[in-house]
Amino acid sequence: MEPGLVVHGAVAPFSTALRSLVNNPLYSDVRFVVGQERQEVFAHRCLLACRCNFFQRLLGSEMGPGMPSPVVLSTVPAEAFLAVLEFLYTNSAKLHRHSVAVTFGLGSLQERCVAFIEAHSQEALRTRGFLELSAPALLPLLRSDKLCVDEAELVLAARSWARVGAAVLERPVAEVAAPVVRELRLALLAPAELSALEEQNRREPLIPVEQIVEAWKCHALRRGNAARGALCRRRRGTLPREHHRFLDPPFK
Repeated sequence: MEPGLVVHGAVAPFSTALRSLVNNPLYSDVRFVVGQERQEVFAHRCLLACRCNFFQRLLGSEMGPGMPSPVVLSTVPAEAFLAVLEFLYTNSAKLHRHSVAVTFGLGSLQERCVAFIEAHSQEALRTRGFLELSAPALLPLLRSDKLCVDEAELVLAARSWARVGAAVLERPVAEVAAPVVRELRLALLAPAELSALEEQNRREPLIPVEQIVEAWKCHALRRGNAARGALCRRRRGTLPREHHRFLDPPFK
């Protein structure tokens, strides 16, 4: 049997119609209370569940009669949550620097968020959204070669992120920072910068001592295996320093 004819309708009206349902109480069967402001957001259970495993697990229980109790997501910024909903409903979303912190496991959306932050690194590092990132969300950023920011500024941003997390979780800064700081490329710092970081690290532990030792080893050996590898590789925004001529070629 020959396959039947596949008819494709216009994409734009379809996307517009679905976008009109984002945060629309019409036919809504699930509510969220989002962010510290406790903003009420309306959605449609079947669409969320079929588009995202996170929501499928979250909303998987059987529904009773009437509108169920709202799902509270107090740690998720409302703007970021609405951007996620827009992506789920329409397969597209307009990203802003305040709305790229939450992806709910959506691989394609996460890739777009990382690309956005890579292109707007310095602005993104200064937002509250960056400070509210989880460690798993921060890791792909710190592993990226495409960040348009120098390593010294990235170290400062990581310290600020860890301080906020430590205050919220009531844990030591170094403990909060442990999952992510090993992705910092300390060997890119000049010797004077590395000495200053080492001194600050004595006053306020952030980075494991052995990681700083490895950076000094890279400076001492210069050429060779110690001056190669991911943690010696320059990022797109790395500022040039005299010792960089011994490292891997700059990012292009």
